[in-house]
Amino acid sequence: HWIFVAFDFPGLVSLVTPTALTKAAFQDHGDGESDSSSPTGGLVESHHTMRPRYRGMYDCEFCPYSSHVRFNMARHQRTHTGEKPFRCSVCERAFAFSGDLRIHLRIHTGEKPFCCEFCPKAFAKKSHLVVHERVHTGKKPYQCGTCNKEFSQQSNLLCHERTHSEEQS
Repeated sequence: HWIFVAFDFPGLVSLVTPTALTKAAFQDHGDGESDSSSPTGGLVESHHTMRPRYRGMYDCEFCPYSSHVRFNMARHQRTHTGEKPFRCSVCERAFAFSGDLRIHLRIHTGEKPFCCEFCPKAFAKKSHLVVHERVHTGKKPYQCGTCNKEFSQQSNLLCHERTHSEEQS
């Protein structure tokens, strides 16, 4: 289950799991400001700042992620806040991360920097190349835990595993 949590930054809403909500609600920040009596534990009432843990570590207030680099934490927190500061100049689509915008721009430019070493195909994303090359290599890194059948893509394994659960019903 997901819960929408509104922050006191105008228009900012996040999806958090009940576990993350509970973690944040009862987290003591050492400033006497935590409010575990509120249903949201002060989440809605207070601004969320990154507080360093021991030796300069920063803990996410919504999930177990931590980093010793403040920039990494700020970037990570966009996954919770929904902030998307990077906008495509061609189609206006917005992204949380600059790397995602860079990859997206390849749609408009037609750039395909990842070339198959077995055939003339090229791809805009490295992950698409990796999956494609399995056609040539025969590599099947995903294996069914029930019947040991192997698959080149995780999505195909997940689809296959459903056939076992249907057999049991």
